Parts: sequence; C-alpha cells; structure tokens
Amino acid sequence: MIKEATTQEKVDVGIEALWRALAKDMRFIIPKIIPNLVRDVEVIEGDGGLGTVFLFNFGSDVSTVRCQKEKIVELDESLHQIGLQVIEGGHLRLGFSWYKTSFKLTSVGEHETLVDLKVAYETETEETPMPAQTTKSALAFIKCLENYLQNGAV
Repeated sequence: MIKEATTQEKVDVGIEALWRALAKDMRFIIPKIIPNLVRDVEVIEGDGGLGTVFLFNFGSDVSTVRCQKEKIVELDESLHQIGLQVIEGGHLRLGFSWYKTSFKLTSVGEHETLVDLKVAYETETEETPMPAQTTKSALAFIKCLENYLQNGAV
C-alpha cells in the first residue's frame, strides 16, 4: 500500500526563478548547494523533460549508498509541478519498494512561492518505517535552493 507524507514551505523567491532552478537547472545546481550530499548529477536518458533519468552520485556525507537513479514521472510546466521517482539504488536499498518525491509551486507574491512537497512511498515490509528525515531533507534542500537564488545565483 502506498503511503504519503506531505508538507509545505513558503520561500522568498519568485516562482519562475524557483521553477527554473528546480525543474530545468537542477542537475547543475544540486552539487553546488549540497556537495557533501550530492557530488554530481548525470543525465543518463532523456532531454530534461518527462521520462528523463538522472544518476545522483552521493557525496561524503552519505555513507549508506553511493548513488541513486531517479526518473521524472510528473512534469507540468503550467502548474509548476514536478515528480521524481527513484528507480534504482538509494531509497530502494533502504527498505522501500517504491519512492517518489513531488514538488508543486504556487506563486503567493512577486518574490514569494509556496512549495507543496509530497513524498509517496511503499515499503518492502509493514515493519519498515518511513524515516522522519524524508520530508525534512527535501525541505532542507528547498531552503538551500532559496538561499542560493537569493544570493544572486540564477
């Protein structure tokens, strides 16, 4: 059975800049803002659109797994919505049989965006708990992205 965890965060960045960073330039920006967690991101299939597969090579602060493949399974530019599903490695080696993170952005002002975050997952056994860090890590990433964009890097 698929379970979900949701949360929301308001960031002080306009929706277009945040969308570009999250959906278009993600593979270049992530290693810059969290290099100890993600060393680099490679596109191994696709053109950055729906169906694109990324290989995330983890950095020195991630000791449990070396890499993770994720695929863009949701992409709606008009709604500013993107969903990435883990298809190999990473969370799938940590007791999950299915794992997807989705972001939906909503403008709440010229320089403010509401980020709705949803993590949907299925565990291999009922005893496998969802780690509390899952949504916290995604929100921490959004805050790092906000800081990066506020400091003039676009």
